[in-house]
Amino acid sequence: MANVYIALLHHPVYNKRKDIVTTSITGFDLHDIARSAITFGVKKYFVVNPLPAQREFANRIFDFWMDEGSQVFNWTRAEAFKLVSIKATLEEAIDEVTREEGRRPKIIATSAKAEGKRVESRELKVEIRDSNDPYLILFGTGWGMTDELLEKADVILEPINGQTDYNHLSVRSATAIILYRLLGD
Repeated sequence: MANVYIALLHHPVYNKRKDIVTTSITGFDLHDIARSAITFGVKKYFVVNPLPAQREFANRIFDFWMDEGSQVFNWTRAEAFKLVSIKATLEEAIDEVTREEGRRPKIIATSAKAEGKRVESRELKVEIRDSNDPYLILFGTGWGMTDELLEKADVILEPINGQTDYNHLSVRSATAIILYRLLGD
Protein backbone atom coordinates (compact mmCIF):
# COMPACT_ATOMS: atom_id res chain seq x y z
CA MET A 1 0.00 0.00 0.00
CA ALA A 2 1.26 3.48 -0.89
CA ASN A 3 2.08 6.00 1.79
CA VAL A 4 -0.57 8.46 0.59
CA TYR A 5 -3.00 10.67 2.48
CA ILE A 6 -5.54 13.04 0.95
CA ALA A 7 -7.18 16.26 2.15
CA LEU A 8 -10.32 17.95 0.88
CA LEU A 9 -9.95 21.66 1.57
CA HIS A 10 -12.93 23.96 2.09
CA HIS A 11 -10.70 26.93 2.98
CA PRO A 12 -8.89 28.89 1.69
CA VAL A 13 -10.56 28.49 -1.69
CA TYR A 14 -11.95 30.84 -4.30
CA ASN A 15 -15.50 31.45 -5.37
CA LYS A 16 -16.22 32.26 -9.02
CA ARG A 17 -15.45 35.98 -8.42
CA LYS A 18 -12.04 34.95 -7.00
CA ASP A 19 -13.01 36.01 -3.48
CA ILE A 20 -11.43 33.85 -0.76
CA VAL A 21 -14.24 31.88 0.90
CA THR A 22 -15.03 28.82 2.95
CA THR A 23 -17.24 26.28 1.18
CA SER A 24 -19.70 23.88 2.76
CA ILE A 25 -19.05 20.22 3.41
CA THR A 26 -21.37 17.94 1.45
CA GLY A 27 -22.45 14.44 2.33
CA PHE A 28 -21.68 13.32 -1.21
CA ASP A 29 -18.06 14.46 -0.90
CA LEU A 30 -17.72 12.61 2.40
CA HIS A 31 -19.19 9.36 1.06
CA ASP A 32 -17.81 9.25 -2.45
CA ILE A 33 -14.28 10.42 -1.74
CA ALA A 34 -14.00 8.02 1.23
CA ARG A 35 -15.01 5.17 -1.10
CA SER A 36 -12.40 6.21 -3.69
CA ALA A 37 -9.79 6.56 -0.94
CA ILE A 38 -10.29 3.04 0.40
CA THR A 39 -10.42 1.58 -3.11
CA PHE A 40 -6.97 2.98 -3.95
CA GLY A 41 -5.32 2.31 -0.58
CA VAL A 42 -5.18 5.84 0.81
CA LYS A 43 -4.17 5.81 4.49
CA LYS A 44 -6.43 8.66 5.65
CA TYR A 45 -8.88 11.14 4.15
CA PHE A 46 -8.86 14.53 5.88
CA VAL A 47 -11.84 16.85 5.50
CA VAL A 48 -10.66 20.37 6.36
CA ASN A 49 -13.07 23.15 7.26
CA PRO A 50 -12.50 25.95 9.80
CA LEU A 51 -16.21 26.43 10.61
CA PRO A 52 -17.33 24.55 13.75
CA ALA A 53 -20.89 24.08 12.45
CA GLN A 54 -19.55 22.49 9.26
CA ARG A 55 -17.28 20.11 11.18
CA GLU A 56 -20.20 19.21 13.44
CA PHE A 57 -22.31 18.43 10.36
CA ALA A 58 -19.55 16.16 9.01
CA ASN A 59 -19.14 14.48 12.40
CA ARG A 60 -22.89 13.72 12.56
CA ILE A 61 -22.66 11.91 9.21
CA PHE A 62 -19.48 10.15 10.33
CA ASP A 63 -21.08 9.07 13.62
CA PHE A 64 -24.13 7.72 11.77
CA TRP A 65 -21.95 5.45 9.62
CA MET A 66 -19.88 4.32 12.60
CA ASP A 67 -23.04 3.28 14.47
CA GLU A 68 -23.33 -0.50 14.86
CA GLY A 69 -26.63 -0.62 12.96
CA SER A 70 -25.21 1.29 10.02
CA GLN A 71 -22.15 -0.95 9.94
CA VAL A 72 -24.44 -3.96 9.55
CA PHE A 73 -26.77 -2.23 7.07
CA ASN A 74 -24.01 -1.00 4.72
CA TRP A 75 -20.67 -2.31 5.93
CA THR A 76 -18.81 -1.14 2.83
CA ARG A 77 -19.69 2.50 3.40
CA ALA A 78 -18.88 2.19 7.11
CA GLU A 79 -15.50 0.67 6.22
CA ALA A 80 -14.72 3.60 3.91
CA PHE A 81 -15.73 6.11 6.59
CA LYS A 82 -13.05 4.74 8.92
CA LEU A 83 -10.53 6.69 6.79
CA VAL A 84 -12.23 10.04 7.42
CA SER A 85 -10.69 12.57 9.82
CA ILE A 86 -12.31 15.99 10.27
CA LYS A 87 -9.87 18.88 10.84
CA ALA A 88 -10.16 22.66 11.26
CA THR A 89 -6.95 23.48 9.35
CA LEU A 90 -4.59 21.98 6.83
CA GLU A 91 -1.80 22.38 9.40
CA GLU A 92 -3.67 19.98 11.73
CA ALA A 93 -3.74 17.38 8.94
CA ILE A 94 -0.05 17.88 8.15
CA ASP A 95 0.80 17.59 11.86
CA GLU A 96 -1.14 14.32 12.15
CA VAL A 97 0.61 12.78 9.14
CA THR A 98 3.97 13.99 10.51
CA ARG A 99 3.27 12.35 13.90
CA GLU A 100 2.12 9.08 12.31
CA GLU A 101 4.98 8.89 9.80
CA GLY A 102 7.80 10.48 11.78
CA ARG A 103 8.42 13.03 9.00
CA ARG A 104 6.56 15.76 7.17
CA PRO A 105 4.66 14.64 4.07
CA LYS A 106 5.44 15.89 0.59
CA ILE A 107 2.55 18.22 -0.27
CA ILE A 108 0.97 17.64 -3.69
CA ALA A 109 -1.63 20.20 -4.76
CA THR A 110 -4.16 19.63 -7.50
CA SER A 111 -5.57 22.32 -9.76
CA ALA A 112 -7.45 22.67 -13.01
CA LYS A 113 -5.16 25.59 -13.87
CA ALA A 114 -2.06 24.85 -15.94
CA GLU A 115 0.28 27.01 -13.87
CA GLY A 116 3.00 26.58 -11.28
CA LYS A 117 5.61 23.94 -10.50
CA ARG A 118 3.96 21.01 -12.29
CA VAL A 119 4.55 17.29 -12.07
CA GLU A 120 3.06 14.73 -14.46
CA SER A 121 0.91 11.92 -13.08
CA ARG A 122 3.17 9.22 -14.57
CA GLU A 123 6.24 10.72 -12.93
CA LEU A 124 4.54 11.09 -9.54
CA LYS A 125 3.12 7.55 -9.71
CA VAL A 126 6.65 6.13 -10.07
CA GLU A 127 7.97 8.36 -7.30
CA ILE A 128 5.21 7.27 -4.89
CA ARG A 129 5.69 3.61 -5.80
CA ASP A 130 9.46 3.74 -5.26
CA SER A 131 9.45 5.85 -2.09
CA ASN A 132 8.74 5.28 1.59
CA ASP A 133 8.07 8.99 2.08
CA PRO A 134 4.56 10.13 3.02
CA TYR A 135 2.52 12.17 0.52
CA LEU A 136 -0.46 14.43 1.21
CA ILE A 137 -2.53 15.20 -1.87
CA LEU A 138 -4.68 18.32 -1.61
CA PHE A 139 -8.02 18.74 -3.36
CA GLY A 140 -9.79 22.09 -3.37
CA THR A 141 -13.49 22.84 -3.40
CA GLY A 142 -15.31 25.84 -4.85
CA TRP A 143 -13.27 27.34 -7.69
CA GLY A 144 -10.00 25.92 -6.43
CA MET A 145 -7.35 26.53 -3.81
CA THR A 146 -5.90 30.00 -3.42
CA ASP A 147 -2.73 30.92 -5.29
CA GLU A 148 -0.94 31.40 -1.96
CA LEU A 149 -1.81 27.85 -0.90
CA LEU A 150 -0.73 26.42 -4.27
CA GLU A 151 2.63 28.21 -3.92
CA LYS A 152 3.22 26.48 -0.56
CA ALA A 153 2.84 23.01 -2.10
CA ASP A 154 5.96 21.05 -3.00
CA VAL A 155 4.52 20.42 -6.47
CA ILE A 156 1.23 20.81 -8.34
CA LEU A 157 -0.14 17.84 -10.22
CA GLU A 158 -0.88 18.37 -13.90
CA PRO A 159 -4.55 19.19 -14.55
CA ILE A 160 -7.07 16.69 -15.86
CA ASN A 161 -7.80 17.62 -19.46
CA GLY A 162 -10.65 16.35 -21.56
CA GLN A 163 -11.53 16.87 -25.21
CA THR A 164 -12.93 20.39 -24.74
CA ASP A 165 -11.87 23.65 -23.07
CA TYR A 166 -14.38 23.00 -20.27
CA ASN A 167 -12.43 22.08 -17.13
CA HIS A 168 -14.49 22.23 -13.95
CA LEU A 169 -15.01 18.66 -12.74
CA SER A 170 -16.66 17.93 -9.43
CA VAL A 171 -14.07 17.31 -6.74
CA ARG A 172 -15.45 13.77 -6.36
CA SER A 173 -14.77 13.00 -10.03
CA ALA A 174 -11.35 14.66 -10.02
CA THR A 175 -10.30 12.79 -6.88
CA ALA A 176 -11.28 9.43 -8.35
CA ILE A 177 -9.43 10.13 -11.60
CA ILE A 178 -6.29 11.34 -9.84
CA LEU A 179 -6.22 8.44 -7.38
CA TYR A 180 -6.62 6.01 -10.29
CA ARG A 181 -3.75 7.69 -12.17
CA LEU A 182 -1.43 7.66 -9.16
CA LEU A 183 -2.40 4.47 -7.32
CA GLY A 184 -4.35 2.31 -9.78
CA ASP A 185 -3.01 -0.76 -11.56
